[in-house]
Amino acid sequence: MFEFTVQARSGRARTAQFVTPRGTVQTPMFMPVGTQGTVKGISPQELTDIGSQMILGNTYHLMLRPGEDLVEAHGGLPGFTAYPGPFLTDSGGFQVMSLGHMRKITEEGVVFKSHLDGSLVNLTPERSVQVQEALGADVIMAFDECPPFPAEREYIRASLERTIRWLDRCLTVKQRADQALFAIVQGGIHEDLRQQSLDLTLPFGTPGFAIGGLAVGESKEEMFPAVAFTADRLPENKPRYLMGVGHPEDLVAGIALGVDMFDCVYPTRTGRFGYALTDTGRLNMNSSAPRRQLEPIDPECDCYACRHYTRAYLAHLLRAEEMLAPRMLSLHNLRYLHRLVERARDAISLGQFTEWATEWGDFYFKGQTPEWFHRALHPDTVNSG
Repeated sequence: MFEFTVQARSGRARTAQFVTPRGTVQTPMFMPVGTQGTVKGISPQELTDIGSQMILGNTYHLMLRPGEDLVEAHGGLPGFTAYPGPFLTDSGGFQVMSLGHMRKITEEGVVFKSHLDGSLVNLTPERSVQVQEALGADVIMAFDECPPFPAEREYIRASLERTIRWLDRCLTVKQRADQALFAIVQGGIHEDLRQQSLDLTLPFGTPGFAIGGLAVGESKEEMFPAVAFTADRLPENKPRYLMGVGHPEDLVAGIALGVDMFDCVYPTRTGRFGYALTDTGRLNMNSSAPRRQLEPIDPECDCYACRHYTRAYLAHLLRAEEMLAPRMLSLHNLRYLHRLVERARDAISLGQFTEWATEWGDFYFKGQTPEWFHRALHPDTVNSG
């Protein structure tokens, strides 16, 4: 029911085919985030048109509203959302961290106040799996704790050990064979704690593994050595998922280190704020220059916005506060990231990924490529520690 087949390699980067019950996806891939059962402002048909392969649903938000029972009554997220392709649901663990003072963590699970009405909610590993089974995603995540940054080493150690115990409980109650449960490796930015988490997690042999606890406030100089260390020690024959990462430079660096799956709210959130993603960096459509520019956001892009609208028109819509503007910028940004990973896949298939990524980085960083990016592209020749 789930198969992962590596098709090409270029350095540590690889392309693969990941077979799920609702379809086969090509990796590396970027997954748009549909927190409330929708990718904000984008229809399922548009997601399909721009090349989206797998969509995220948010366990925490959907269990509070509308409730997993209503989603299950629609046959799960595909029936509820009208997006027919594969889904992945997170476990609620990241929201546990983001709730801060509104939650209390114990061995049993997490008690938190609903952000909707302030009522107390109890989320345990068992409850997380129960909700995700009702939501019906193809890939579900083990319930974990994502420690904040910065955090004391001993807190991170205790947290990752508790996450392992929670993983065991998740697997004990999991019932659906048509859902792949991924375990999550934690450990912050500390290699010894990452190794401890790997040693405890890998024996469970789950169908895929996620790299968690990163992109939570640490610098890229701190983050990517941890990605390099962890990804290199994950199984070759299973998908590797770097959670919550979606800036263009992070995708290229992550792919270089052997990561297969990415997700982030960044492309749609930044689109709603009036920014467009391009190979030369982020274009501020709120600034004065685009108001007079008759070219598309990106002449190389094949999204609806770039095929039909000028920068001047989209800038006008932004100033007029017309809802089409954030929709089109979000659509473009998602298509940009999909095109980015498509180009990466092509380069890997040709055995030329490092060359392509180096050229892309030179252009993107305008000749000032940061050391962390260079190290990510050359993990086997530069000391990653």
